Amino acid sequence: MRPPSRSVRRSAALLLFAVAAALLPTTTPAASAAPVPAPGQLRPYNVDAVYTSGVSSGGYMATQLHVAYSGTFSGSAAFASGPYDCAQSSLSTALNACMNTTQDLQLGTLEQTTRDWSARGLIDPVAQLAGDPVYVFSGSNDSTVKRPVADALADYYGRFGARVRYDRSTAAGHAWISPLGPNSCTVTQSPWINHCGIDAQRDLLGHLLGSVDAPSASPGGALIQFDQNAYAPGGTAAAHSLDDRGFVYVPTSCSDGAACTLMVALHGCKQGYGYQGFGTRFVDKAYLNEYADTNDMIVLYPQAAATATLENPNGCWNWWGYLGDSAYARHGGKQIETVMAMVRALRGGSTPQPETGHVTLESVDAEDGYVKAAADGSGATVGTLEASYGLALGRGTDGRVNRTLLSFDTSRIPPGKEIVGARLTVNRSSGSGDPWASPAGNRLLADVRTGCFGACSIEASDWSAAATAEGGAQIGAFSSGSATSTEFSAAALAALDRNGTTQVRLRFESAPASTAYLFIGRDAPVTLTVEYR
Repeated sequence: MRPPSRSVRRSAALLLFAVAAALLPTTTPAASAAPVPAPGQLRPYNVDAVYTSGVSSGGYMATQLHVAYSGTFSGSAAFASGPYDCAQSSLSTALNACMNTTQDLQLGTLEQTTRDWSARGLIDPVAQLAGDPVYVFSGSNDSTVKRPVADALADYYGRFGARVRYDRSTAAGHAWISPLGPNSCTVTQSPWINHCGIDAQRDLLGHLLGSVDAPSASPGGALIQFDQNAYAPGGTAAAHSLDDRGFVYVPTSCSDGAACTLMVALHGCKQGYGYQGFGTRFVDKAYLNEYADTNDMIVLYPQAAATATLENPNGCWNWWGYLGDSAYARHGGKQIETVMAMVRALRGGSTPQPETGHVTLESVDAEDGYVKAAADGSGATVGTLEASYGLALGRGTDGRVNRTLLSFDTSRIPPGKEIVGARLTVNRSSGSGDPWASPAGNRLLADVRTGCFGACSIEASDWSAAATAEGGAQIGAFSSGSATSTEFSAAALAALDRNGTTQVRLRFESAPASTAYLFIGRDAPVTLTVEYR
């Protein structure tokens, strides 16, 4: 879509070598000395195109960067990962739908969310993905991010017209694949860099750039260690699960002013510089620096870091919304904007970041409650167990079907701002059975009402009162902890009352066939997060 214009410096001998390398079986390159990091700073270079690549959580982040900022990135490569915003702000979904396959990852919903966010300016226009080269890799022995998840990534990009090359030819484990990998192909173990008898970097770079020259025998450029705090929102990298240190590899040709490609290369979980002494093994073994030397390519290696809490103990990139970053996959995401600031520094540009903000509103406890009725809505009454158990949803032991009413003071949304997104976060306190599976595929929906469904106090008639926007969002199945809804639909956003109260009714789309319920809101209030610009 945006073919790079690289300096042409091929000699006849190099051309013959490249042809021979393509025809002969791939062998392991001789071990070469890795460049020693030298302290320095990011400075502008003559960058004519930017790409992303990554493995595992880094693969998810590579895709997030490409989709959110498709006007900046010309393509992407992802090893062992899945489609954009697969987790939908839920760790449970991340584990069970985007790594394992015990839940449907809802590819159609992910596509529609992408299109909705694009229409609202939360990400760059999706039309810019058309024609972009994308490389996807999945090994048949990868039991961490299973093959159907990678299939979905290839399918996802295809829906937007990207040119996808999908390599699923090896029995690789969960790893970055490199001729320098110290691990055999099929294993999944530290340092998660495997040798599979192929040159995956030649393949992915050839697909992204159109063609590549043979790699150098040993990196001859400079590996610069820089301070990531300078690019992190608020000036503190650790606040966003990022390391103080980042790295950039700069070939001599790029330092001397040649037109160069910029590759953002993102490690996976447990591969960051500061994770238990891992150091620069990913930087040294990724086999990108060798190609950088001969193809006028700068390689940026941002570094994630583990948190001291259970939020992110393995130093993964943020692809499920940890540390409360609800914008993790789009404009304004803390890690995305950190990497974008680095990219701008290397390109010498100062593209302004969108001026966005958000407000998180707790539900008004005095106006919250639940109502119960027969499956057809008859005999509705107000529930009485909120103080003891919380707000009920689903079918209780008494055979009645429960719906929850929540009130929010949406007059607190700053005046004069355009609302561009909203979502609910709920906390489960207890329950019985699985109402999402009774019947199979049941959905927990959020109806939104401008003002109140009746009086703002709970009334029996709230069970069936008309909503302004029915099914304006939904909450996926979760068995413990908290969950965040999908983004509010356009109709639900329009229903938010800027001058007073907005009520939300949570209900299961179908009445469970037998006892299956949960209680929410007892241990932590339900919150409504509204984004604006």
